[in-house]
Amino acid sequence: MKKIYRSQLFKISSLNSLSIILKIGIGLVTSKLLAVFVGPSGMALVGNLRNFMTSVESISTLGFQNGIVKYVAEIKEEKPRLQKLLSTIFISLVVVAILLSGVLFLFAAFWNQEIFGNNYQYKSIFRALALALPWYVISIFLISVLNGLGSFKRVIWINSIGNAIGLLVSIALILEYRTFGALLAIVVSPALLFFVSFYFVNKEIDVFKSISRSDFDFAIIKNLSSYSLMALVSSVLGPLVFLAIRNNIIQTLDYNQAGYWETMMRISTYYMLFASTILTVYFLPKLAVVKNNQETKIVFWSYYKWILPVFIVGVTIVYFLRFYIVKLLFTQEFLPVTTLFFWQLVGDVLKVASLILGYQFFAKKLTAAFIFTELLSLSINYFSSIFLVSIYGLEGIVMAHALTYFVYLVVLGVYFRKSLF
Repeated sequence: MKKIYRSQLFKISSLNSLSIILKIGIGLVTSKLLAVFVGPSGMALVGNLRNFMTSVESISTLGFQNGIVKYVAEIKEEKPRLQKLLSTIFISLVVVAILLSGVLFLFAAFWNQEIFGNNYQYKSIFRALALALPWYVISIFLISVLNGLGSFKRVIWINSIGNAIGLLVSIALILEYRTFGALLAIVVSPALLFFVSFYFVNKEIDVFKSISRSDFDFAIIKNLSSYSLMALVSSVLGPLVFLAIRNNIIQTLDYNQAGYWETMMRISTYYMLFASTILTVYFLPKLAVVKNNQETKIVFWSYYKWILPVFIVGVTIVYFLRFYIVKLLFTQEFLPVTTLFFWQLVGDVLKVASLILGYQFFAKKLTAAFIFTELLSLSINYFSSIFLVSIYGLEGIVMAHALTYFVYLVVLGVYFRKSLF
């Protein structure tokens, strides 16, 4: 037991758990505000904007986050190479962010039509996003560098403080502007993370002094391009598929039903934080430096031994408390969401079991295999959703989710069998 308590994984997991508890607590407050002041139809609009934001963020960061973590972890002791890496990535991201901000600002009416439809006029949301985007991109760059340096605790503190700031911004804007405020909070809050991340990164390394135009190297961009391609496939196509699925629900059922699915997704996001954060903060840097199948197997099974069982216990508790959770987080109007829990939880357990395998694609830059499995899972999710919703109604959407991750886990298990057994 002493060995367990003293282990780095236990310490990071404990701090990570406290961070997640804080984020869930913040989520409870914001979800309640959305339920009361926005309602199910407004929740559907929030879901559409979140999906769009995910795609925009991935494009603006060129999908470099995981690549930054890997390469910084590998060369953090070699200052000249590290300086060249940081300079190249920073300059690239800033240029792309500025260009993308211009597109968002100038074509705000077009994006409003595509994301919200004819019934809603929120062009100013996209203009606000254009102004906030560069700051958000720099904050992602700084956090990725810190993660690569192995400063797990500081990464967790940045996320925790950022969540607290997001809560305060959300409360103020939702109370004042209702649905418009909820959408504006989604856009503005991530940009404020820049100030927090800059403070913590500056304690570890003076990043901006390391940046020089003369150190820009296209060879580094070429090396990172595989990570970019992988991230863009999942973070751009993924949200677009979710947008298409949600629009199908709106057309087949109605806005409220789409809002119920978005509500289930929000709840899922809360408990999924435990696994996804510890994977990004702890396991990805570990996988990036392992040298053979035997070392990879140790990392995989430490995850399956400690993280997965805790997650299964947690979601089992969530299932039995689902009525209380919906009433606490939302309102009586959202009780139909309780019918979605079983298949959503089954799918999420399968998803968590497969995530550690999926991260190996990024750690070892297995681009072609990643793209194939990602396109396979997105295709299964989209077509099975359309088919099952037509038969089972809204419950079909979560059945499709479970089916998708069952197939995904089997495919990844077969592909990485040598690192598992």
